[in-house]
Amino acid sequence: MSALKAPLVEANGARIPQIGMGTMTLKDEVCVQAVKDALAIGYRHIDTAAYYGNEREVGHGLRLSGVNRDEVFITTKIRPDAAMPDDFARVVDQCLENLKLPQVDLLLIHWPSKTVPIKLTVGALCKAKTEGKTRHIGVSNFTTALLDEAWAATTEPLVCNQIEVHPFINQDKVIAASRKRGMAVVAYVPIARGKVPGSEVLEKIGKAHGKSPAQVSLRYLVQLGLIPIPRTATPAHLKENLDVFDFVLSDGEMAALKRLNANNMRVVNPPHAPVWDTV
Repeated sequence: MSALKAPLVEANGARIPQIGMGTMTLKDEVCVQAVKDALAIGYRHIDTAAYYGNEREVGHGLRLSGVNRDEVFITTKIRPDAAMPDDFARVVDQCLENLKLPQVDLLLIHWPSKTVPIKLTVGALCKAKTEGKTRHIGVSNFTTALLDEAWAATTEPLVCNQIEVHPFINQDKVIAASRKRGMAVVAYVPIARGKVPGSEVLEKIGKAHGKSPAQVSLRYLVQLGLIPIPRTATPAHLKENLDVFDFVLSDGEMAALKRLNANNMRVVNPPHAPVWDTV
């Protein structure tokens, strides 16, 4: 079986594989094996974070895979408890030590801090790039107003905003604001943590194409030009999630999926979340 490969999305100098593997909640040997399996199948984009507590395992899986480091796009993220510049720099160094890498491909502010001014954290993010600890920088969970603040503070291009996107939420406003800046939009929980298979609309469209509801959800995001990062440790699901580039949803199917946005179901909404954009 030849390895599947995702096309690349270009954004402010970065070239990001359009399907990534999310790793939140994957731990220990399960995480190591999942990363190894994903890379064997053809994934070239792995997403982790300091908060996930699995960077060591992600790095180990990468090394065991035998895939050349320069072929794999690795993202990690720094939480608000390290939003002050000195703390940020210390955690970045720890991330690299955990991964056993001299640099990552993309470093993100995981969530905006409610107590530390964005300009301080963005300054630390830019410093990590100028010091060669990351090839690219970006943000995660930033609203339209926060994007304005981040761009006003940055001295380096921000290449992405990683946010929750799936058919059951309307993120038009923040997606448009991100694109206006030339940023890619990376979509986490792209199958709404299992809610997708229960949707009659996705079931019906999937049957028409011989695909699963999860694949329909991922294809919807891909056709919107987004970069979904579904999480799974199951080899069959890993392959299925990457295997969404051999069919095309019609305009009518895309419109039917777009109508599901009206549910406005937000899966991830922790206490430290910002005041989200409304549409």
